[in-house]
Amino acid sequence: MPAVGFGTLIPDPVATRQAVTTALEAGFRHFDCAERYRNEEAIGDAFQAAFKAGMVRREDVFITTKLWNTNHRPDRVKPAFDASRRRLQVNDIDCYIIHTPFAFRPGDDQDPRDENGQVIYDSGVTLAETWHALERLVDEGRCKSIGLSDITLEKLREIVAVARIKPAAVQVESHPYLPEWELLDFCRQHGIILLAFAALGHGMEPNLLDDPVITAIARHVGKTPAQVALAWAVQRGTAFLTTSTKPDRIRQSVDISALPEDAMREIRDHITTNVRFNSVVQTGVPGFIPRTR
Repeated sequence: MPAVGFGTLIPDPVATRQAVTTALEAGFRHFDCAERYRNEEAIGDAFQAAFKAGMVRREDVFITTKLWNTNHRPDRVKPAFDASRRRLQVNDIDCYIIHTPFAFRPGDDQDPRDENGQVIYDSGVTLAETWHALERLVDEGRCKSIGLSDITLEKLREIVAVARIKPAAVQVESHPYLPEWELLDFCRQHGIILLAFAALGHGMEPNLLDDPVITAIARHVGKTPAQVALAWAVQRGTAFLTTSTKPDRIRQSVDISALPEDAMREIRDHITTNVRFNSVVQTGVPGFIPRTR
């Protein structure tokens, strides 16, 4: 899995195709997709155009996609996986991830709600049962690895304890305002990649990219605050995802370089803000759509 990843949570399909094409041209070789984003067809179109043009080979692109909450029951896992493969127009998936540890009422409605507007959960399946269904996908050969997303350390421990095939990656919100050091340590111990989404803090307040520690380092090393935050993510041993529809920002996200060790220490020791921007981990409520940069 390349450490530098491009996230595809982009609502408009035309913008999605353009952004994925630009990301491929810029050098991104890791793409994070999801059934939930409803744009896998557009991503598949961009991939196929790039493959046919000789821009990149399929084997050089690492493709992740995710199982949505309404498909947690074991009998729904393979059909959902195969549907994602068809939409993405690829024969296999490099990593298939459980989008959240929360199961919703099975069906075609991705956002099932009761008359009071509350999410309808599915108590008829456990996360371990869903995980074992993903393991069978690996056995069948079209799925190279499997992982989890939006999961707490406690829940991750539970899955690792019962897993026949351990998670290859755990995708969680992580950035200098939410470094998740304990989770990272656990992942290192078990050979799991921590894949950080919202690596730039979603552009929400408090804005990570305005942090005085980050901006001072950026001035010192001649990079943007975003490039500093992304370099920090790679240098501490995680992979990251970043999303943009703007070509210059897409190219900047690949153009990162190592930070001085004193800069790494400053970020760890002098940034005291602690904030989680994505509430999915606690609530399971779907539909969190961050602002793209």
